[in-house]
Amino acid sequence: MTQHSYGIMAEFKTPEALMEAVRAAKRAGYTRLDAFSPFPLSDLAKELGVRTSVIPWIALVAGLTGGVIQYASQYWMNAIDYPLNVGGRPLHSWPAFIPASLIVAILWAGAATLIGLLLILRLPRLHHPVFATPGFARASEDRFFLCILQDDPLYDDAAVHAFFGALSPLAVQEVPACD
Repeated sequence: MTQHSYGIMAEFKTPEALMEAVRAAKRAGYTRLDAFSPFPLSDLAKELGVRTSVIPWIALVAGLTGGVIQYASQYWMNAIDYPLNVGGRPLHSWPAFIPASLIVAILWAGAATLIGLLLILRLPRLHHPVFATPGFARASEDRFFLCILQDDPLYDDAAVHAFFGALSPLAVQEVPACD
């Protein structure tokens, strides 16, 4: 194992070959995997164990927080801080507070979802170690890649090369780490 390695990556021609390689890697006990595909593969995230279940909670909490803050500020301004009785309406006129509260809740939920996704996915990432791998540009065209990361507990250069070799990939390459 070299000190300056991000991992070892195999290139596959078909999505089926990539999915089978991911399944084989999971069966072999590898846990730190990363896959790259030119289009979304419906089962790939499930196979890799990627969970996005926190995103709806981020949106819910932010939306509720924004809506409550908006409603409370309207109540404070209209009923407590500067009460102004216009046309005999009550100072706490809740039907008038609902539209603005809903709009602010939606805006807060949307903004929090965007920020949360960017943070969780560590984006924007201007450079990633796999970009330096020869041939990786085809990941956005017609090739499928699986990388076993160097920080995997079972990682060993020779063992990973042998594992990938048994899967008949188009190429197996070491991914240099960013300095």
